[in-house]
This record gives sequence, structure tokens and C-alpha cells, in this order.
Amino acid sequence: MTLATSLPVQLRTATEEDMAAILAIYSHYVTRTFVSFEEVPPSLEEMQARRRRTLGLGLPYLVAESDGEVMGYSYAGPFRPRSAYRYTLEDSIYVSPMIQRRGVGALLLSGLVERCTQLGYRQMIGIIGDSANQPSIGLHRKLGFRQEGVLRGVGLKRGRWIDVVIMHRPLGSASEGLPGPDQPGLKPGG
Repeated sequence: MTLATSLPVQLRTATEEDMAAILAIYSHYVTRTFVSFEEVPPSLEEMQARRRRTLGLGLPYLVAESDGEVMGYSYAGPFRPRSAYRYTLEDSIYVSPMIQRRGVGALLLSGLVERCTQLGYRQMIGIIGDSANQPSIGLHRKLGFRQEGVLRGVGLKRGRWIDVVIMHRPLGSASEGLPGPDQPGLKPGG
């Protein structure tokens, strides 16, 4: 899927050199919003370790770059650790607050969906912090996610109870039969 943005943006795999910019973007959401349930920004070393774990699982960790600057990032992770969930992933997406609503989020999420589909995954779950986070809910809806439910007041951050919105989207031909033994996916036993 190709989406137009109002910026000249390149989508690519994140590198170690991108992590300081990624941390700056994420820190904004941790300290100024309710969309992340973290209350203190992680260290650069922790963010680098998270990226390595994601890539080590064979999952995508993407950045949107424009004129050498990271505009946002997205990645997929296991939805749950039990082995039967191995074909279901959870998405995460963060866009620089300076360029919101300019198509970068749609590019990041559609690229993530496309890559995860190519890898043989069947379902993607969006766990969206804060039911007031209409930009993320709308973005997911635009890209084929359906809202499945809201968990009310499951997080407490800065004196406010925060909801979680659960959204879901099948990937590829999710209605097809069982995967073959050579089908990619997270290995059972996790």
C-alpha cells in the first residue's frame, strides 16, 4: 500500500544511530501525554536494547525519515508471550509531535502492516493508551483496524486513570487454513 504524505519521507529499518532521535520522540509521549503507560522515559541504552530484541525476533522496527531527520517510528512485537499467540502481533507507532497529521503515521503503520503480512503473521492488535487519543484510534481505523473494546481506568498516570482501547486487524489471508511447518512466525515455547 502506498500512501501520500505532505513530506518527502523514506521508510526504512531503524539503526542504532536513529535511537537518540527515537528516544526524543518517545520521551515526549511519556512525559507529556497519556498514550504511553511508562511514567519515566527509558534510557538510550534501554531503547537500543528494545530495538535489538525486536529485530532479534525477526520483526520490523521502522523509521520514517525526511531530509536525514527521523520523523517517527513503528515496530511490531509479540502480542502475548504464550506460544499459541505466535501469529499475532501488537503494533506501536509514534510520530514527532512537530509533524502530526501529515501522513507520516499512516506511512509507518501501513509499512508495518505490509511487512508483518509478508512475514506470515495473521493478526495485528493495537493497544492504544487513552480513549481520548482520537488521532491514533482514527489512524488505526483508517488502515482497517476495528475497535474491539475499551478497558476503563486500567492505568494510573499523573493522578489520572487511563483507559486502553483495543483495536484489531487481520493480516493477509487470515481466514485461510493452518500455516505450514515452514511458515514464518515467532517460535513456539515462548
